[in-house]
Amino acid sequence: MASKALSIRLPNGSHISIIYTLPFLLVHLAAFGVFFTRFHWWYPVVCLTLYYGRMFFVTAGYHRYFSHRTFKTSRVFQFIMAFLATSSSQKGVLWWAAHHRHHHRFSDMEEDLHSPTRSGFFWSHVGWFISNKYNETRFDYIGDFAKYPELRWLNKYHMVPPAVLGAVLFLIGGLPLFLWGFCLSTVMLWHATFTINSLSHVFGWRRYATTDTSRNNPFLALVTLGEGWHNNHHHYMASTRQGFFWWEVDITYYVLKLMSWVHIVWDLRPVPTHLLEPENAPA
Repeated sequence: MASKALSIRLPNGSHISIIYTLPFLLVHLAAFGVFFTRFHWWYPVVCLTLYYGRMFFVTAGYHRYFSHRTFKTSRVFQFIMAFLATSSSQKGVLWWAAHHRHHHRFSDMEEDLHSPTRSGFFWSHVGWFISNKYNETRFDYIGDFAKYPELRWLNKYHMVPPAVLGAVLFLIGGLPLFLWGFCLSTVMLWHATFTINSLSHVFGWRRYATTDTSRNNPFLALVTLGEGWHNNHHHYMASTRQGFFWWEVDITYYVLKLMSWVHIVWDLRPVPTHLLEPENAPA
């Protein structure tokens, strides 16, 4: 009863716990601290480096590897990807991948976790993520990776990687670097990632007639290193590459391709040839 008293009830019956959400809100507030501390030119460089570096591991690790298994790698690098992706403060690796698999199964249907066409912008963008409705890991969706004890540990203690990152930044550069490198970078990373759930089902164009409202959006593809080619991805989720055509910039894929040349990853799953026929290219 006390927990519900300290929560906000949403129209769909879910609750957002004020206490549980407090760290999420405090990081947002702390990000404004960059305007009130001393400035060095390398602070925004660190901010952007950690933004794009962690974004790569979210899209390559959480999404293309753990959610869709679009390439293979060693058990050691599997853990490295999971650890670095978890430093994004987007909950655990098994939690993230399992809920994403559920989303694909029910995309834009009543059971979808975060459909903007059914539940509105706020819920699809951030409400579902901070509510109490989906706190538990859906192990029935992620049994293939849940068999690894190190991933189960990391999923359970998912606050360890962001805490380590924040502590290291503070020890190196004090409060200013912590605010720029962790707080502002993490807030940017959160909302860029969340736009794929909220905006990529609303703004953009549709090349393929999928059963959902997924769309391709080149701007979102740039800020998320390739995730904005969302209609491509929903049409054929098994491909490592989400920018199907050469002009569809997909930086995550390019980096994975480079990694495959030195055998860090391998067996990158290609886009089927028939999807690249001229009739599938935009006019």
